[in-house]
Amino acid sequence: MVMKVCIVGLGAVGGLLAGKLGSRLPVGALELSALARGATLAAVRAQGLVLESEDGRATVPLAVADEPAALGVQDLVVLAVKGPALAAAAPAVAALCAPHTRVLSAMNGVPWWFFDGLGAGPAAGMRLDSVDPGGIVRRHIAPARVIGCVVHVAARTPAPGVVCHTGGQGLVVGNAVGAADDSLHALAGLLERAGFGVTRSPRVQRDLWFKLWGNMTMNPVSALTGATCDRILDDELVRGLCSAVMREAQALGAAFGIPIEQQPEERHAVTRKLGAIRTSMLQDLDAGRPLELDALLGAVREIALQLGIATPNVDALFGLTRLMARTRGLYPAAD
Repeated sequence: MVMKVCIVGLGAVGGLLAGKLGSRLPVGALELSALARGATLAAVRAQGLVLESEDGRATVPLAVADEPAALGVQDLVVLAVKGPALAAAAPAVAALCAPHTRVLSAMNGVPWWFFDGLGAGPAAGMRLDSVDPGGIVRRHIAPARVIGCVVHVAARTPAPGVVCHTGGQGLVVGNAVGAADDSLHALAGLLERAGFGVTRSPRVQRDLWFKLWGNMTMNPVSALTGATCDRILDDELVRGLCSAVMREAQALGAAFGIPIEQQPEERHAVTRKLGAIRTSMLQDLDAGRPLELDALLGAVREIALQLGIATPNVDALFGLTRLMARTRGLYPAAD
């Protein structure tokens, strides 16, 4: 049987996944499609999806539509939208699903399903309004069908329908709820055949939290300052603020069952070696796109509030970045 795979969100990550699946697997191995809109929809309809990588330039033919009914039920839905677009995308994802369909959640930050499969503890069953206001996402995408994905690749979209792979091949995958099963292993094998280096995680929430531990400072600080990561970390005072935020998140994670043994300065050293990175949030700011702030900082603050743990540095960084984004119309206004 030919596997039907639909990408929801043809940005940098979704476009890279679509491009590699469409160009690396044998013709006929997949029935590949995508939901898109606006300029991206028009560009892919006209020319296909263009993938630029170290292997050269490839054009991937891709069935694309702006309504799920045009694509039909899928075996796998790859959810790769930014956080601000998640609630609007959830009904479309649901429309693409049959009982057997799995949803690969390839997004930044704390997801709506984070505490469903984490086990016992003070945060067991916690729901986060910051990433799923009113529970709309949960009603459309049950955590039990989700495969979490931590993305360790770098890509950008220089033009609609064009994705440029700039580094990294790593993906960490794991069921949001429950142990690894046949569908998880089948997905991992599919991604490996597309050229990714795949790690199967027994508890993907740990991998998500560890990635967030670095992203929750570099992204908002870069948006506030316009600076690349090397300049942020070379400034002693700014690096100190980042460390203070990370120590608060470290204590928070330990409280709900995900301790991090690494120290902030050790993580800074790893990030500094990567050079002059322009974070995804800085790229969104420059492009005038809504900032993915709630999944990176707002959710951390909400977890702390629900657990009664003080996080003054997290709160300050969130408040400053939120106000900056609101003044530019890139974050919802206060009620």
